[in-house]
Amino acid sequence: MAHGMRMDTHSGYMDDGGGDWRDTATRYALLPLRVFLGVTFIYAGIDKLTDSAFMNDAGAGSVGDLMRTVRDSSAIPALVDLALKNPVGFGYAIAFGELAVGIGTLIGLLARLAAFGGALISLSLWLTVSWASDPYYYGNDLPYLMAWLPIVLAGASVFSVDAMLRSRRRRRSSAY
Repeated sequence: MAHGMRMDTHSGYMDDGGGDWRDTATRYALLPLRVFLGVTFIYAGIDKLTDSAFMNDAGAGSVGDLMRTVRDSSAIPALVDLALKNPVGFGYAIAFGELAVGIGTLIGLLARLAAFGGALISLSLWLTVSWASDPYYYGNDLPYLMAWLPIVLAGASVFSVDAMLRSRRRRRSSAY
């Protein structure tokens, strides 16, 4: 029953530009998601680093107050307790993590690893900060977690440092 299956060997994730419009669409399908998540996480990291109220143990808008507010409603209070041991350090870790994930995703450098980091950040925020959202889809961290998964699985196929390096490796190996 092969009549319903495509038998071509072009993978759609090659960077050679060949193939029909479906192959082209497949190669570019994750690009808008990569740009959105990359820019959003870069913005989130910069926003935290430049917000003088956020990087404090206590006070309105501080990471410390945020953690104390969500502690009893989170799925994993022990994770919040760990963050509360050094809220400012945790705030910096999240901010620099978001920056690294955003930059890696946007430029496509170690895109799968960057997306995995984004998924871990989103998962930890879902289990702590937005866990009490009712109904669950009002919390924004779960959709971000789901948005990271296709990039974790597929990586960055076009307009990425990863694709450039793959292409360079392919040219070198075909030259020998």
